[in-house]
Amino acid sequence: MKKNNIYYSLFFVFATTMLWSCCSSKPKEYVVSEDILINQVAYPVQGNKYALLRLDASDFSLNDADGNIVFKGKTGPWKKWDLSGDSTRIADFSKFSTAGEYSIVVNDTLCSYPVVISERPYDSVGKAALKAFYYNRSNMEIEEKYGKEWSRKGGHSDTVVYIHKSAASASRPEGSVISSSGGWYDAGDYNKYIVNSGITTYTLMLSYFLNPEYHHNLNVSIPESENDIPDILDEVLCNLNWMLTMQDFKDGGVYHKLTTKNFDGFIMPDQVTAKRYMVGKSTSAALDFAATMAFASRIFKDVNGQQKIASQFKERAQLAWEWAKLNPNNYFLNPSDITTGEYKDTSLVDEWFWAASELYLTTGNADYKEVLVRNKEKVNTPKWDVVNTLGFISLITSDKAEEFVSLQEEYLDFVNLLLLQDQQSAYSVSVGEMAWGSNSDVANQGVLKQVGYNLTQDEKYQRSAQNDLDYLLGRNATAYCFVTGFGNKTPMNIHHRPSGADGVDKPVPGFLVGGPNIIVLNDCGDEVQRSLFPAKSYIDMQCSFSTNEIAINWNAPLVLLASSINAHVN
Repeated sequence: MKKNNIYYSLFFVFATTMLWSCCSSKPKEYVVSEDILINQVAYPVQGNKYALLRLDASDFSLNDADGNIVFKGKTGPWKKWDLSGDSTRIADFSKFSTAGEYSIVVNDTLCSYPVVISERPYDSVGKAALKAFYYNRSNMEIEEKYGKEWSRKGGHSDTVVYIHKSAASASRPEGSVISSSGGWYDAGDYNKYIVNSGITTYTLMLSYFLNPEYHHNLNVSIPESENDIPDILDEVLCNLNWMLTMQDFKDGGVYHKLTTKNFDGFIMPDQVTAKRYMVGKSTSAALDFAATMAFASRIFKDVNGQQKIASQFKERAQLAWEWAKLNPNNYFLNPSDITTGEYKDTSLVDEWFWAASELYLTTGNADYKEVLVRNKEKVNTPKWDVVNTLGFISLITSDKAEEFVSLQEEYLDFVNLLLLQDQQSAYSVSVGEMAWGSNSDVANQGVLKQVGYNLTQDEKYQRSAQNDLDYLLGRNATAYCFVTGFGNKTPMNIHHRPSGADGVDKPVPGFLVGGPNIIVLNDCGDEVQRSLFPAKSYIDMQCSFSTNEIAINWNAPLVLLASSINAHVN
């Protein structure tokens, strides 16, 4: 049975609000400076504890709430980051190892936001990031017992979904009706997309695979929390069961997405009346489905009472694979009357590699191994449309890992390069560009490092992964903690329809926002000015879909990163 937990978000918001006054409560008054950048949630008692200074100071102190100096240190040399247009110097207080509440003080005038040191520093963030998936469930009432002020009525039953002409077949002609209930809303909108669900669901299952004991003891207060299945797998099952409905069992093809013809406005789910459609079948959807289901079959075959559905996952994965073999170039494009997320992908070498890897590990069939060998590409940071590294991870962490020693070497070579970039970076991260969803790149690179730690037990990988998490929690060029419900400077106006329409001032907690980039600078209109430096180009406005939207594939690596570090930090 999973352990009970106090509801994390309200407690933490209260705690950090009280701590806001820590500087002003001292005998000497200090001014809080956002040029003293910290992880705004908590640091571990044992492990990295860095602040970054964007101001000139040769030394710093760590002060307790009474103004007593408990640690003194020298700052490091200046480092510049072209992506942010500024320089930082490090204030390292890792040697201080007493839990409590403090602040960084520099020049005897300026102090940081509250610095918390804790035995379980990332526990609340990991729980909140996982529970965000519950809040984003389709066709489910979010009960007050579990959702608190973010409770809402259910919407989008999806028991009446129309076959779009792009998805029509002899057995399911245009306009016919099928049911496709459940799953998660994909992002800030109310639609559901297979290719994004694939990497998301895989990442959550990988978190369980790497940290089974941690997840067996994790209770995030969802309706299924009292059963014998870990909460993370209960959540995964909600989406896997929906994914099954997206496959045409007559031929094995997988519909690309379930969507309205146009994006809904910022209204609550139960108020939406637009028709929903099954749109297209695609090779990318079939391969992502096959990979996800094959991995799920391995995960759930050892879960109490789940052997039957594990077998079904395996069968459906093979069926989708066979369809993809017959339709290898069925690339998805939005039909002319559909304007919702396209998730276009015309390079599928990585999807073939991932699907073949998962099916080989699941079945042992050498035919799949031949395909994965033919389609191997270099290791890279995972994204919804760049998934070959997921195949690497599955192969080198499996019971067949001895067959793929060279892949492990390639994998660690790439992760070692990420560590080198971290060491050279002014912001102690490995990201080299600010793409759309840049925060997910940081989170996914943290995941890659954490897998490196699981493979080698070398703490250098976990230390660098912690740097990625600390960046997301406030030690970045914007000074925002990018996870809703956490930090002293936190997103309040996210591009997320329930958060924008529910009448609650605070957004749904636990969501990682997309983060800074300059891909689209005018999503809030030309009158709203954003920084032209990519690492600072973020705005906390609902209209900023390019920087302030949330997405399930961005939250999943946050779950894995926080959970893995929590499981091993002490």
